[in-house]
Amino acid sequence: MGERLNPVPAADLSDDDVRAALDGLRPLAVLPSGPAPVVDAARAVLRPDEPLEPGTDLVVVTSGSTGGGRGVLLSAAALRASGTATLDRVGGPGSWLLALPVSAIAGLQVLCRSLLAGRTATRPAEGETLAAAVARMPAGDRRYTSLVPTQLRRWLDTEPDALRAFDAVLVGGAAADPALLARARAEDVAVVTTYGMTETAGGCVYDGVPLDGVRVRVADGGVELAGPVLAHGYRGDPEGTAAAFADGWFRTRDAGTLAGGRLTVHGRLDDVVISGGVNVAPTAVEAALREHPAVADAVVFGRPDPEWGQRVVAAVVPAPGSSPGLAELRSWVADRLGAAAAPKQLHLIDAVPTLHTGKPDRRAVAARTPEV
Repeated sequence: MGERLNPVPAADLSDDDVRAALDGLRPLAVLPSGPAPVVDAARAVLRPDEPLEPGTDLVVVTSGSTGGGRGVLLSAAALRASGTATLDRVGGPGSWLLALPVSAIAGLQVLCRSLLAGRTATRPAEGETLAAAVARMPAGDRRYTSLVPTQLRRWLDTEPDALRAFDAVLVGGAAADPALLARARAEDVAVVTTYGMTETAGGCVYDGVPLDGVRVRVADGGVELAGPVLAHGYRGDPEGTAAAFADGWFRTRDAGTLAGGRLTVHGRLDDVVISGGVNVAPTAVEAALREHPAVADAVVFGRPDPEWGQRVVAAVVPAPGSSPGLAELRSWVADRLGAAAAPKQLHLIDAVPTLHTGKPDRRAVAARTPEV
Protein backbone atom coordinates (compact mmCIF):
# COMPACT_ATOMS: atom_id res chain seq x y z
CA MET A 1 0.00 0.00 0.00
CA GLY A 2 2.93 2.39 0.53
CA GLU A 3 4.04 4.44 3.51
CA ARG A 4 1.73 7.10 4.91
CA LEU A 5 2.29 10.39 6.68
CA ASN A 6 1.51 11.02 10.32
CA PRO A 7 1.64 14.84 10.50
CA VAL A 8 3.16 16.28 13.67
CA PRO A 9 1.71 19.47 15.22
CA ALA A 10 4.32 22.24 15.21
CA ALA A 11 4.19 22.51 19.00
CA ASP A 12 5.11 18.82 19.34
CA LEU A 13 7.96 18.68 16.82
CA SER A 14 11.15 17.25 18.32
CA ASP A 15 14.73 16.97 17.16
CA ASP A 16 14.19 13.21 16.97
CA ASP A 17 11.44 13.75 14.38
CA VAL A 18 13.73 15.89 12.25
CA ARG A 19 16.69 13.54 12.69
CA ALA A 20 14.59 10.57 11.55
CA ALA A 21 13.66 12.44 8.36
CA LEU A 22 17.28 13.51 7.78
CA ASP A 23 18.37 9.88 8.14
CA GLY A 24 15.60 8.64 5.84
CA LEU A 25 14.08 6.54 8.62
CA ARG A 26 10.64 8.11 9.02
CA PRO A 27 8.89 10.65 6.77
CA LEU A 28 7.94 13.94 8.38
CA ALA A 29 5.25 16.55 7.87
CA VAL A 30 4.48 19.38 10.27
CA LEU A 31 1.07 20.95 10.84
CA PRO A 32 1.19 24.72 11.35
CA SER A 33 0.01 26.34 14.54
CA GLY A 34 -3.08 28.51 14.25
CA PRO A 35 -6.84 28.38 14.01
CA ALA A 36 -8.61 25.18 12.98
CA PRO A 37 -9.20 26.26 9.34
CA VAL A 38 -5.44 26.79 8.83
CA VAL A 39 -4.59 23.40 10.33
CA ASP A 40 -7.37 21.64 8.42
CA ALA A 41 -6.25 23.20 5.14
CA ALA A 42 -2.68 21.99 5.72
CA ARG A 43 -3.88 18.51 6.61
CA ALA A 44 -5.91 18.38 3.39
CA VAL A 45 -2.80 19.28 1.38
CA LEU A 46 -0.72 16.63 3.19
CA ARG A 47 -3.26 13.83 2.46
CA PRO A 48 -2.26 11.59 5.38
CA ASP A 49 -4.60 8.79 4.26
CA GLU A 50 -2.93 8.40 0.87
CA PRO A 51 0.31 6.49 0.10
CA LEU A 52 3.41 8.68 0.10
CA GLU A 53 5.31 9.26 -3.12
CA PRO A 54 8.55 7.19 -3.25
CA GLY A 55 11.77 8.88 -2.16
CA THR A 56 10.00 11.36 0.12
CA ASP A 57 11.35 12.07 3.61
CA LEU A 58 9.73 15.45 4.25
CA VAL A 59 6.53 17.07 2.99
CA VAL A 60 6.25 20.81 3.56
CA VAL A 61 3.10 22.84 2.97
CA THR A 62 3.80 26.07 1.10
CA SER A 63 2.31 29.34 2.25
CA GLY A 64 -0.07 29.69 -0.65
CA SER A 65 0.77 33.38 -0.98
CA THR A 66 -0.21 33.33 -4.65
CA GLY A 67 -2.86 30.64 -4.49
CA GLY A 68 -3.68 27.42 -2.65
CA GLY A 69 -0.89 25.85 -0.62
CA ARG A 70 0.87 22.78 -1.99
CA GLY A 71 2.70 19.87 -0.43
CA VAL A 72 6.32 19.87 -1.57
CA LEU A 73 8.12 16.50 -1.61
CA LEU A 74 11.71 16.60 -0.35
CA SER A 75 14.27 13.84 0.14
CA ALA A 76 16.75 13.49 2.96
CA ALA A 77 19.50 13.96 0.37
CA ALA A 78 18.08 17.36 -0.65
CA LEU A 79 17.83 18.48 2.97
CA ARG A 80 21.39 17.41 3.68
CA ALA A 81 22.73 19.03 0.51
CA SER A 82 21.06 22.32 1.44
CA GLY A 83 22.15 22.25 5.06
CA THR A 84 25.75 21.31 4.29
CA ALA A 85 26.11 23.93 1.55
CA THR A 86 24.69 26.60 3.85
CA LEU A 87 27.11 25.78 6.65
CA ASP A 88 30.00 25.87 4.19
CA ARG A 89 28.89 29.28 2.89
CA VAL A 90 28.36 31.03 6.25
CA GLY A 91 31.59 29.91 7.85
CA GLY A 92 31.19 26.39 9.20
CA PRO A 93 29.22 24.63 11.92
CA GLY A 94 27.72 26.71 14.69
CA SER A 95 24.73 27.18 16.96
CA TRP A 96 21.40 28.37 15.57
CA LEU A 97 18.60 30.43 17.05
CA LEU A 98 15.22 29.23 15.82
CA ALA A 99 13.09 32.34 15.25
CA LEU A 100 10.83 31.03 12.46
CA PRO A 101 7.85 28.65 12.38
CA VAL A 102 8.85 24.99 12.12
CA SER A 103 5.95 24.26 9.78
CA ALA A 104 7.77 26.18 7.02
CA ILE A 105 10.97 25.17 5.26
CA ALA A 106 13.04 28.06 6.68
CA GLY A 107 12.34 27.03 10.27
CA LEU A 108 12.80 23.34 9.50
CA GLN A 109 16.15 24.06 7.89
CA VAL A 110 17.36 25.78 11.05
CA LEU A 111 16.71 22.50 12.85
CA CYS A 112 18.35 20.47 10.06
CA ARG A 113 21.46 22.65 10.01
CA SER A 114 21.73 22.43 13.78
CA LEU A 115 21.55 18.63 13.73
CA LEU A 116 24.02 18.39 10.85
CA ALA A 117 26.41 20.52 12.91
CA GLY A 118 25.89 18.32 15.99
CA ARG A 119 24.03 21.05 17.87
CA THR A 120 20.57 21.67 19.27
CA ALA A 121 18.87 24.86 18.13
CA THR A 122 17.98 27.44 20.76
CA ARG A 123 14.24 28.16 20.78
CA PRO A 124 13.18 31.52 22.24
CA ALA A 125 10.52 31.25 24.93
CA GLU A 126 7.25 33.09 24.46
CA GLY A 127 7.77 36.74 25.34
CA GLU A 128 11.54 36.32 25.69
CA THR A 129 13.72 39.12 24.36
CA LEU A 130 16.20 38.41 21.61
CA ALA A 131 19.07 39.33 23.93
CA ALA A 132 17.90 36.81 26.53
CA ALA A 133 17.62 34.06 23.91
CA VAL A 134 21.10 34.85 22.58
CA ALA A 135 22.48 34.68 26.11
CA ARG A 136 21.26 31.08 26.32
CA MET A 137 23.18 30.05 23.21
CA PRO A 138 26.47 28.15 23.74
CA ALA A 139 29.38 30.45 24.50
CA GLY A 140 32.43 30.38 22.24
CA ASP A 141 30.54 28.95 19.27
CA ARG A 142 29.63 30.61 15.99
CA ARG A 143 26.08 31.94 16.13
CA TYR A 144 23.52 32.01 13.34
CA THR A 145 19.87 32.77 12.84
CA SER A 146 17.38 33.05 10.00
CA LEU A 147 14.77 35.83 9.84
CA VAL A 148 12.14 37.34 7.58
CA PRO A 149 12.52 41.08 6.84
CA THR A 150 9.79 42.06 9.32
CA GLN A 151 11.75 40.44 12.17
CA LEU A 152 14.98 42.12 11.09
CA ARG A 153 13.22 45.49 11.02
CA ARG A 154 11.67 44.98 14.44
CA TRP A 155 14.89 43.90 16.13
CA LEU A 156 16.90 46.66 14.50
CA ASP A 157 14.44 49.03 16.14
CA THR A 158 14.53 47.37 19.56
CA GLU A 159 17.62 45.16 20.01
CA PRO A 160 20.38 45.95 17.52
CA ASP A 161 23.06 44.84 19.98
CA ALA A 162 21.55 41.34 20.11
CA LEU A 163 21.57 41.13 16.31
CA ARG A 164 25.26 42.03 16.27
CA ALA A 165 25.97 38.88 18.32
CA PHE A 166 25.37 36.66 15.27
CA ASP A 167 28.09 35.67 12.83
CA ALA A 168 25.42 35.54 10.11
CA VAL A 169 21.79 36.65 10.01
CA LEU A 170 20.11 35.02 7.03
CA VAL A 171 17.27 37.17 5.69
CA GLY A 172 14.74 35.64 3.31
CA GLY A 173 11.16 34.54 2.84
CA ALA A 174 10.30 37.86 1.22
CA ALA A 175 12.17 40.62 -0.56
CA ALA A 176 14.19 42.75 1.86
CA ASP A 177 14.15 46.48 1.15
CA PRO A 178 17.59 47.81 0.13
CA ALA A 179 17.23 50.55 2.75
CA LEU A 180 16.62 47.94 5.47
CA LEU A 181 19.70 45.96 4.45
CA ALA A 182 21.82 49.10 4.29
CA ARG A 183 20.67 50.09 7.75
CA ALA A 184 21.48 46.62 9.13
CA ARG A 185 24.96 46.69 7.65
CA ALA A 186 25.53 50.20 8.98
CA GLU A 187 24.67 48.77 12.41
CA ASP A 188 27.34 46.06 11.89
CA VAL A 189 24.75 43.29 11.61
CA ALA A 190 26.09 40.45 9.44
CA VAL A 191 23.05 40.12 7.18
CA VAL A 192 23.09 37.62 4.31
CA THR A 193 20.23 37.82 1.83
CA THR A 194 18.85 34.44 0.80
CA TYR A 195 16.72 33.45 -2.16
CA GLY A 196 14.99 30.13 -2.50
CA MET A 197 11.74 28.40 -1.72
CA THR A 198 10.30 25.20 -0.35
CA GLU A 199 10.95 23.53 -3.72
CA THR A 200 14.69 24.16 -3.26
CA ALA A 201 14.78 22.98 0.37
CA GLY A 202 15.05 26.63 1.44
CA GLY A 203 17.47 29.35 0.47
CA CYS A 204 19.86 28.28 -2.27
CA VAL A 205 21.24 31.63 -3.51
CA TYR A 206 23.05 33.75 -0.91
CA ASP A 207 23.76 37.41 -1.62
CA GLY A 208 23.02 36.65 -5.27
CA VAL A 209 25.52 33.77 -5.53
CA PRO A 210 24.28 30.15 -5.77
CA LEU A 211 25.33 27.70 -3.05
CA ASP A 212 27.82 25.03 -4.07
CA GLY A 213 26.14 22.57 -6.42
CA VAL A 214 23.23 24.89 -7.25
CA ARG A 215 22.81 26.16 -10.81
CA VAL A 216 20.80 29.20 -11.89
CA ARG A 217 19.58 30.35 -15.27
CA VAL A 218 17.05 32.88 -16.53
CA ALA A 219 14.71 31.79 -19.33
CA ASP A 220 12.17 34.21 -20.83
CA GLY A 221 12.77 36.48 -17.85
CA GLY A 222 11.98 33.74 -15.31
CA VAL A 223 14.41 32.29 -12.78
CA GLU A 224 15.10 28.55 -13.01
CA LEU A 225 17.08 26.51 -10.48
CA ALA A 226 18.82 23.13 -10.49
CA GLY A 227 21.00 21.05 -8.21
CA PRO A 228 20.90 18.49 -5.40
CA VAL A 229 18.64 20.69 -3.24
CA LEU A 230 15.60 20.32 -5.52
CA ALA A 231 12.35 18.72 -4.44
CA HIS A 232 11.01 15.97 -6.66
CA GLY A 233 7.45 17.17 -6.96
CA TYR A 234 4.14 18.08 -5.36
CA ARG A 235 2.01 15.86 -3.18
CA GLY A 236 -0.77 14.23 -5.20
CA ASP A 237 -0.22 16.57 -8.15
CA PRO A 238 1.59 14.90 -11.07
CA GLU A 239 0.42 17.56 -13.52
CA GLY A 240 1.72 20.39 -11.34
CA THR A 241 4.96 18.49 -10.87
CA ALA A 242 5.44 18.06 -14.61
CA ALA A 243 4.75 21.75 -15.22
CA ALA A 244 7.27 22.98 -12.63
CA PHE A 245 10.03 20.34 -12.73
CA ALA A 246 11.61 19.31 -16.03
CA ASP A 247 15.03 17.96 -17.05
CA GLY A 248 16.47 18.57 -13.60
CA TRP A 249 15.35 22.21 -13.46
CA PHE A 250 12.67 23.91 -11.36
CA ARG A 251 10.80 26.77 -12.98
CA THR A 252 10.14 29.43 -10.37
CA ARG A 253 7.53 32.11 -10.90
CA ASP A 254 10.05 34.85 -10.19
CA ALA A 255 11.48 37.42 -12.59
CA GLY A 256 15.23 37.87 -12.49
CA THR A 257 18.46 38.77 -14.24
CA LEU A 258 21.95 37.26 -14.16
CA ALA A 259 25.05 39.41 -14.43
CA GLY A 260 28.55 38.24 -13.65
CA GLY A 261 27.23 35.07 -12.05
CA ARG A 262 25.11 37.05 -9.60
CA LEU A 263 21.31 36.72 -9.54
CA THR A 264 19.00 39.68 -8.98
CA VAL A 265 15.35 38.85 -8.36
CA HIS A 266 12.82 41.48 -9.38
CA GLY A 267 9.64 39.99 -7.97
CA ARG A 268 6.96 37.56 -9.04
CA LEU A 269 6.24 37.19 -12.74
CA ASP A 270 2.54 37.19 -11.90
CA ASP A 271 2.67 39.83 -9.16
CA VAL A 272 2.42 42.98 -11.24
CA VAL A 273 -0.18 45.76 -11.10
CA ILE A 274 -0.81 47.19 -14.57
CA SER A 275 -2.05 50.73 -14.05
CA GLY A 276 -2.63 52.91 -17.09
CA GLY A 277 -0.58 50.48 -19.18
CA VAL A 278 2.45 50.72 -16.86
CA ASN A 279 3.75 47.67 -14.97
CA VAL A 280 4.06 48.41 -11.26
CA ALA A 281 5.88 46.04 -8.87
CA PRO A 282 4.09 46.00 -5.49
CA THR A 283 7.33 45.15 -3.66
CA ALA A 284 8.99 48.30 -5.02
CA VAL A 285 6.08 50.46 -3.87
CA GLU A 286 6.17 48.80 -0.45
CA ALA A 287 9.88 49.51 -0.15
CA ALA A 288 9.35 53.17 -1.06
CA LEU A 289 6.51 53.53 1.44
CA ARG A 290 8.57 52.02 4.26
CA GLU A 291 11.17 54.74 3.73
CA HIS A 292 8.58 57.39 4.62
CA PRO A 293 9.05 58.53 8.24
CA ALA A 294 5.32 58.16 8.98
CA VAL A 295 5.16 54.54 7.77
CA ALA A 296 6.16 51.52 9.86
CA ASP A 297 5.10 48.85 7.37
CA ALA A 298 3.12 48.51 4.16
CA VAL A 299 1.41 46.03 1.87
CA VAL A 300 0.54 46.93 -1.72
CA PHE A 301 -1.81 45.19 -4.15
CA GLY A 302 -3.93 45.93 -7.21
CA ARG A 303 -7.67 46.29 -7.68
CA PRO A 304 -9.75 46.62 -10.86
CA ASP A 305 -10.27 50.22 -11.91
CA PRO A 306 -12.62 51.40 -14.69
CA GLU A 307 -10.27 54.17 -15.78
CA TRP A 308 -6.77 52.74 -15.19
CA GLY A 309 -7.39 49.00 -15.64
CA GLN A 310 -5.94 48.45 -12.18
CA ARG A 311 -5.26 50.87 -9.36
CA VAL A 312 -2.48 50.62 -6.82
CA VAL A 313 -3.82 50.13 -3.29
CA ALA A 314 -1.68 50.60 -0.19
CA ALA A 315 -2.42 49.29 3.29
CA VAL A 316 -0.09 51.07 5.70
CA VAL A 317 0.84 50.58 9.33
CA PRO A 318 1.52 54.12 10.63
CA ALA A 319 4.65 54.85 12.61
CA PRO A 320 3.91 55.61 16.29
CA GLY A 321 2.19 58.97 16.62
CA SER A 322 1.73 59.35 12.86
CA SER A 323 -1.26 59.38 10.56
CA PRO A 324 -0.03 59.58 6.96
CA GLY A 325 -2.44 60.78 4.29
CA LEU A 326 -2.94 59.62 0.72
CA ALA A 327 -1.73 62.85 -0.87
CA GLU A 328 1.63 62.89 0.89
CA LEU A 329 2.27 59.20 0.25
CA ARG A 330 1.28 59.54 -3.42
CA SER A 331 3.76 62.36 -3.82
CA TRP A 332 6.45 60.42 -1.95
CA VAL A 333 6.08 57.32 -4.16
CA ALA A 334 5.70 59.30 -7.41
CA ASP A 335 8.96 61.14 -6.75
CA ARG A 336 10.77 57.79 -6.42
CA LEU A 337 9.00 55.43 -8.80
CA GLY A 338 6.87 57.56 -11.11
CA ALA A 339 3.23 58.60 -11.10
CA ALA A 340 1.87 55.20 -12.17
CA ALA A 341 3.24 53.59 -8.99
CA ALA A 342 1.64 56.13 -6.66
CA PRO A 343 -1.20 54.57 -4.62
CA LYS A 344 -4.68 55.70 -5.60
CA GLN A 345 -6.23 54.23 -2.47
CA LEU A 346 -4.92 54.18 1.10
CA HIS A 347 -5.98 52.23 4.18
CA LEU A 348 -4.41 52.52 7.62
CA ILE A 349 -4.12 49.18 9.45
CA ASP A 350 -2.84 48.16 12.89
CA ALA A 351 -0.53 45.38 11.69
CA VAL A 352 0.30 43.33 8.62
CA PRO A 353 -1.16 39.81 8.89
CA THR A 354 1.21 37.00 8.04
CA LEU A 355 1.00 33.50 6.63
CA HIS A 356 2.24 30.54 8.66
CA THR A 357 5.65 31.03 7.03
CA GLY A 358 5.95 34.57 8.36
CA LYS A 359 5.42 36.16 4.93
CA PRO A 360 2.94 39.06 4.57
CA ASP A 361 -0.53 37.80 3.68
CA ARG A 362 -1.51 40.16 0.85
CA ARG A 363 -4.75 38.34 0.14
CA ALA A 364 -5.86 38.71 3.76
CA VAL A 365 -5.08 42.43 3.67
CA ALA A 366 -7.01 42.85 0.42
CA ALA A 367 -9.99 40.93 1.81
CA ARG A 368 -10.11 43.15 4.90
CA THR A 369 -9.92 46.48 3.12
CA PRO A 370 -13.05 48.04 1.57
CA GLU A 371 -13.32 48.39 -2.19
CA VAL A 372 -14.25 52.10 -2.10
